Amino acid sequence: MSTHALPRNERLRSLGAVRRLFADGESGFIFPFRYVWFAEPDTVRNVEVLFSVPKKFHKRANKRNLLRRRTKEAYRLQKQILEQGPALNIDLALVYSSKEALSAKSIAHAVRRILETVAERL
Repeated sequence: MSTHALPRNERLRSLGAVRRLFADGESGFIFPFRYVWFAEPDTVRNVEVLFSVPKKFHKRANKRNLLRRRTKEAYRLQKQILEQGPALNIDLALVYSSKEALSAKSIAHAVRRILETVAERL
């Protein structure tokens, strides 16, 4: 499979893992995203990610879907930043927190900065 794919096993789906992430994880803000991440030692490197665009700021589903697609694409193309380093289980949530819909280029830049920040703090 391509290294730039985003298969199902790389998406954060477990309710328990999501609760643990938001309860015990470290958070930060890089415009337009609020991000939360949680890392724990494991035998193999595993990164799972969650994407969220709240209905609070974008009422129309087509706008939320557009922003979620742009975020997924930006993460998919840059996820190799997190895949180097020690064997850790990393959970990451990206929550879009802006009222305006930004371009794909500015979203990609923000996602890159988030991934670099998380990678240096591991």
